[in-house]
Amino acid sequence: MRQLNFISSDALNAMSQDDKLIDLNTERAKRVHDLNDKRLNEVRQAFEQAMPLGKAKKKPKNKPKKR
Repeated sequence: MRQLNFISSDALNAMSQDDKLIDLNTERAKRVHDLNDKRLNEVRQAFEQAMPLGKAKKKPKNKPKKR
């Protein structure tokens, strides 16, 4: 079984005021986000090499004629 350790409110207040305190959940979320971005960029580059996109075609400026 797990033991729950309770922290006094004074200790929590002291911890929340500490500038050097690091929120591990936030840091982990940033790291996971960065890893996902890196993986996405790698996949995007692989697709661009396998199937390069052509340049966009210019649309005609004049209106189509009615028949």
